[in-house]
Amino acid sequence: MSRDCTGGDWTGGEPAIAYQSCAGCRARWYFRRDFCPRCGGRDVALDRAAGTGTVYATTLVARAPTEALRPHAPYLVLLVDADEGFRMMAHGDPRLRIGDRVCARFVRLADRLIPYFDPLSEG
Repeated sequence: MSRDCTGGDWTGGEPAIAYQSCAGCRARWYFRRDFCPRCGGRDVALDRAAGTGTVYATTLVARAPTEALRPHAPYLVLLVDADEGFRMMAHGDPRLRIGDRVCARFVRLADRLIPYFDPLSEG
């Protein structure tokens, strides 16, 4: 049985990042499913992430794949390991490097609200 405790996220136009977790095996993941990808359990919860994490990988996109993104190129795409234990892809500050601590904010890009990661100022 799914438990939806927190509502929507950026995919629905709200400035938030949602993830799921399994009550059985405690796995956490980003893409929504009706079951746990690790154990197959159906007792999953939807929670909101704090928006902080660590850069796992970066890719500089110099040639935009769509006309809507062309004015923004070059732009940085990141894989971020969220503090809650899942990994997600997002856009980010071009100065970011692997291992940097980051914090999400939400921006409009090509008429969509998306998470955008900036360096986390520690202190």
